[in-house]
Amino acid sequence: MPIYEYICIGCKKKFELLRPMSEADATAICSGCHVAAKRILSTFAAVSKDAGGQSTPLSSSCSGCNTSGCATCGG
Repeated sequence: MPIYEYICIGCKKKFELLRPMSEADATAICSGCHVAAKRILSTFAAVSKDAGGQSTPLSSSCSGCNTSGCATCGG
């Protein structure tokens, strides 16, 4: 089952739910304020390791991005 990420319309809390794909568009309720939440696009890091074990990002949004975060764009 995939993990879907949501943001509460009321309190802006972000949370994740493990649900079957058939329930991907079902309403999610915030556990904090019990208001409906909107599903958001989750982000992920894609990295590659070279023969020496050095990790490098496969893609980045700016020149400051690296495997642990980004000082330039806040990623």
